[in-house]
Amino acid sequence: MLANIGVPGLILVVIIALIIFGPSKLSEIGKAFGITLKEFKNASSIMMKEGF
Repeated sequence: MLANIGVPGLILVVIIALIIFGPSKLSEIGKAFGITLKEFKNASSIMMKEGF
């Protein structure tokens, strides 16, 4: 589903997020999302190594 958004859709989502949250809150949300994604990636790689 996300693969069908494209660049114009992504730009629209970012603009709407800027309007709703504001630039300062948006950077905090992006940082939290990045940390969450990094932890998920690490956990999934550990699970793949252990054979789950």
